[in-house]
Amino acid sequence: MKENILVAYDGSELSKKAVREALTKESANSESRVHVISVIKPTGPFTNQKISESIGTELAENYRSELAAIKEEFKTVHQPIITDVLVSNREGNLGHKICEYAEQHDIDLIIVGNRGLGNVKKFFLGSVSNNVAQHAKCPVLIVK
Repeated sequence: MKENILVAYDGSELSKKAVREALTKESANSESRVHVISVIKPTGPFTNQKISESIGTELAENYRSELAAIKEEFKTVHQPIITDVLVSNREGNLGHKICEYAEQHDIDLIIVGNRGLGNVKKFFLGSVSNNVAQHAKCPVLIVK
């Protein structure tokens, strides 16, 4: 059975573990397809749009390089991995962009890393993995 698996990648050890988990699942099902995406939020001073865009562009290029390395590392063993860097708007949680991608690409499973924030920090900062778990229309695997 064909299965589309989405991994949200932010460069952390837990997101690398999430990639490995997706590739393990893909190995078990030759019809699976793995998507690895990074979502960035433009940062920088709100008053200087050019600086904010420059920072966002630099972040996107860094993620593109990391995703290209992941794609290259696993291409001989696995199906080609689909990678993308998405830019989110300044407001809101990055999890919404992940869920949006999942819906647009008929994703069957989303795998995200858990940053391990405590309840108080989650309340104040928001958690991407929590947001994805609450809003995704498909199963979500949170890697610890």
